[in-house]
Amino acid sequence: MTYNEMWRQLAQVYGDGEAKAIARMVYEIRYGLSLSDILLGKDTQLTADHQAELKEITERLLQQEPVQYILGQTDFCGQAFLVNHHVLIPRPETAELCQWIIDDSTGGQSPCVLDIGTGSGCIAITLAAALPDAQVTAWDISDEALRVAAENAKRTDVNVSFKQVDVLNIPHSSFLTPHFSLIVSNPPYICNKERAYMESNVLEYEPHTALFVPDNDPLLFYRSIARYALTALKPGGWLYFEINPLYADSLREMLSVMSYSDIETKEDQFGKRRMMRAHKR
Repeated sequence: MTYNEMWRQLAQVYGDGEAKAIARMVYEIRYGLSLSDILLGKDTQLTADHQAELKEITERLLQQEPVQYILGQTDFCGQAFLVNHHVLIPRPETAELCQWIIDDSTGGQSPCVLDIGTGSGCIAITLAAALPDAQVTAWDISDEALRVAAENAKRTDVNVSFKQVDVLNIPHSSFLTPHFSLIVSNPPYICNKERAYMESNVLEYEPHTALFVPDNDPLLFYRSIARYALTALKPGGWLYFEINPLYADSLREMLSVMSYSDIETKEDQFGKRRMMRAHKR
């Protein structure tokens, strides 16, 4: 199977532009062939085993399995992160949240950071790499996700302390003293009723525990994290969230009632209210 044959098959599902991008990713990551190599015809020189693998990959892609899971990695903030079905695929808007934090932290004191619901570790590891003097801790409820995150930290050569914690049942010992100068989270924030509007590649392959919250309590995780942050953040500390635009106003009101100040909402590159920060006095 050549590059042209592959993308033309995929175009039935993805359209020409996305199909070409996916095919290029497969050839580059799996077989080390750049677009220049493909133009020189090197995609026609793959072995029989590679051809059989390409056929299998194409069949999986036609079932809308994300290419990142098939290849086992994705790019995030210039780094290659391992991913599998136990973790969400890092999104561009999450990279924007990381950049906001980095911009706010550059030139200040070395932050002590907690990333809640770390998944692949993309936020914690990106912050640890960009802020080398920071002390970074990352929590997740999933032991499988923590294994992925720990391997990503090892590959990226950064120091992050990982711990298995259920944010809805945080151990009492964690509330004893203010410790962190910055807490960040990209928690589950999609209500079950929103499933009807979601792509099947997300619904069928990405971990639902990292995506969904009950329809009757969309702020479930934000509330638990914000309550914990009132104790865990040092005075003057900051709380950062990736958010569901549908509940931005409700979240802002909740944080205000909880006595957070300087609450700011930020749009992502698509013009959606996707990030929020709040200050602990």
